[in-house]
Parts: sequence; structure tokens; C-alpha cells
Amino acid sequence: MDKKMLFIYNPRAGKAQIRSNLLDIIDTFVKAGYEVTAYPTQASGDAVKAVKERHAGYDIVVCSGGDGTLDEVVTGMMQCEEKLPIGYVPAGSTNDFANSLKIPKSMIKAADVVVNGRNFACDIGAFNDDSFIYVAAFGIFTNVSYETKQDIKNVLGHAAYLLEGVKALPSIRAYPLKITCDDRIVEGEFLYGMITNSYSVGGFKGITGKNVLLNDGLFEVTLIRRPSNPLELNNIILAMVDKRVKSEHIYSMTASKVIVEAEEPLAWTLDGEFGGDHRRAAIENRKRALEIRVPE
Repeated sequence: MDKKMLFIYNPRAGKAQIRSNLLDIIDTFVKAGYEVTAYPTQASGDAVKAVKERHAGYDIVVCSGGDGTLDEVVTGMMQCEEKLPIGYVPAGSTNDFANSLKIPKSMIKAADVVVNGRNFACDIGAFNDDSFIYVAAFGIFTNVSYETKQDIKNVLGHAAYLLEGVKALPSIRAYPLKITCDDRIVEGEFLYGMITNSYSVGGFKGITGKNVLLNDGLFEVTLIRRPSNPLELNNIILAMVDKRVKSEHIYSMTASKVIVEAEEPLAWTLDGEFGGDHRRAAIENRKRALEIRVPE
């Protein structure tokens, strides 16, 4: 074998389906000529550490898990001088970014894409000193993903996010912000904001906008200003679900750099994981910074 692979997987992601597919996945890699080193993550941050501290000589790093596992691998790789191609075998509850890349839901077929697909140079987001691959968000619902327990996600799947989101409705609040998108500045009180490089977020397709490209150096930015009454809030929800409905409370634009300034620390989520509290968030698009394996 003349090729070496570091295979990082989250044994608890999604419905823990990796357990019944692990041997077949590794068998696919070995049959393609790879010497495989398997690393099951045990805690948050393990994948970042595994990528950064890997021994020299690997040709590719492959991960299996949800978007959070992919986020950790991308974060680790962005901190390395040598940036290897990344393969992804999705095993999470929503797998937004895998859907954007048209990676198959079948884990065995996704493993085949790793060994027989092509490299796609993908944009990566820089967030202060951190990285993300498809979404940085604040406000309503953004805590749902990382506060929903893994066991609940495993049992209920995508429905777990919806149920936890409904629980969050009574605690809706707005944040006074100054947001700079390239040379455009918007100020006001905002319920929600997301800076994305994906066709879907939270399993909802088309919510990020039209004509989305994952390698154009631009983010899709969506901001929701605070409504003044329940009727306006209802219109916002309709507009988010149905793009034919317009709301003056929703701002949609593209930008390569976004700066969000808050009066008090603002909680962020990066790819569905807690991204910290920040009074100032500088978000920049790193155009085609990493190569990811996608179908031919």
C-alpha cells in the first residue's frame, strides 16, 4: 500500500449508524489501496487535535460524523501548514453541507466517493481566530443544535431540532447590532443572523438564497430585524419558508467579509456547535482554501 489515510469518526453521531457500517467503510478504503489509521473521537475537540497532531506521511484525512465533526476536522486542517484533501462520510442528523456537496446519504456510497471522487476546492469561513465550513449564526434557534443532547438527536433525528426550537420561542430577544457587509452597513435590533456557504441550513433547503456557489469567495448573508407585532413575526416566518413572500424585516445580501459589533457579548454557533460569546465577530471568506472529495 502506497497511500496513507487518517480516518476520524464520531461513534455517537446521528443514530450511531457508523457502528454497523464501520467495517465496510474501512474495507472500501483498504481495497482502494489505503493504509488506514482509524481514530474514534471521545470528546469535543478531539478531531481538531487529531488533525493538528497527525504524523507526517498521510495523503488524506477522512471524517465520519455530523457537521460538527466535519467542522472540527476543517478547523484543525486550517491550522496546519500542510493542508491535505478531506473526505467526508456523513453520519449526522441533518448533514447540511454533505447535501450541498451532493455526497450520498448512504455511508458506503459516500466512502466510495472518497476513493473514486474528485477534489473540490471549497471556500472556508474564518471567524475571529476560529474556522467554520458552512454557517456562522446568532440569535433565535442558534443554540438549539448544540444544546440538544446527542441521545435525543439519535432517537428523533431532524425532528429533535424542531422540538427544541419550539421550546426556544418564548425566550425570543433582539440584539442591538452594527453589521458591516463589505462596504454596506446596517444597524438596528436583530433577532437572527446567519452567514452561510451552503444550500441548506438546519435541513431546510433554499433558505440561504438563490444561485449559491461554494467556491466563489462570497457568503450568503441573512439578517432578521426585530418585528414590532405578532403579525410581522408571522410574515417573517412565511418569508423564510417561502421565498415568494417578502418581508421588509429580512435583509439578504452577499459579502466576502462581515463584521458584527454588539453592545454586549453575543452567542454564536459555528456549524451547529457553540462558537463562543463575542462583542465583535470578524468573518472572512477564505476562497477555495481546502479541497474536499465530491462525486465525479
